[in-house]
Amino acid sequence: MPARGRTDALPPQVLLLVGIISVQFGAAFANTLFAEVGPAGVVLMRLVFASLVLLALTRPRLAGRSRRDLLAVAGFGLVLACMNWSFYESLNRLPLGPAVTVEFIGPLAVAIAGSRRLLDLLWVALAGGGVALLALGGSQGGLNPFGLLLAALAGALWAAYILLSQRVGSSSAGLDGLALALALGALVMVPAGVAQGGSELLRPGVLLGGLGVAVLSTLVPYSLELIALRRLAAAAFGLLMSLEPAVAAMAGVLVLDQQLMLRTAVAIVMVVVASAGTTIDASRSAAQRGSAGSRPDSRPDSQAPLLG
Repeated sequence: MPARGRTDALPPQVLLLVGIISVQFGAAFANTLFAEVGPAGVVLMRLVFASLVLLALTRPRLAGRSRRDLLAVAGFGLVLACMNWSFYESLNRLPLGPAVTVEFIGPLAVAIAGSRRLLDLLWVALAGGGVALLALGGSQGGLNPFGLLLAALAGALWAAYILLSQRVGSSSAGLDGLALALALGALVMVPAGVAQGGSELLRPGVLLGGLGVAVLSTLVPYSLELIALRRLAAAAFGLLMSLEPAVAAMAGVLVLDQQLMLRTAVAIVMVVVASAGTTIDASRSAAQRGSAGSRPDSRPDSQAPLLG
């Protein structure tokens, strides 16, 4: 995990951008391991390595936790495992940019859920149009329909992950809850990971690749995000997070040599603009509530650790 002193000297926007780039290039790197151990095998290695590091750093205890807290951690771990598995299975069938774009509908839905603002209907329509554009391309042979469905499932699980992360975070100190959830998620993935990866999971080169995915996709982005959020306004955080689908498309082009079709590029822009518009609109509403006497949150409810 990054050294605290050095990262604190950097602007929080830079830290968050590095985290976003790390998680998306980590996903691209994970794609290169699918042929050897399958998506489930890569997820298993990622969760095992990430949990081992966090367990060693946090040394969480189960004693003293209520049954409700333990159930929340268990649900968090199960959702985390299924979210990553469905996302990696979608990556095995789709280019990285479209997969992340469809998945991004999950956190966007959480951001808009419960809102009664008329303007939010515009953002919903714009994002929905972007996803529909991708799906239309898939039905015409451009994108795998089952891959799109898996990405949508990952998005729905991301939404559940966001809600559960808030519950676990409020009842756990530091990264304790995440460490326990990652460990449970790793256990959940053992059957599928071993079935797909087999003996290849024990090869040194594959293990090293799995460690690299864990570092790029979990440890580095999450730690950088935590540091950045201490000094970054909620609106700026949301706007930078909106760049994820575009960064994912760039990673797919640079690492996996994937082509970016015009239809796909337009769809990605539509979702990015919808996410950015939602963030700006929400920040203005929060500022108005703050001026009326209520204190806006320092962290946007629609965002969660960069573990997609």
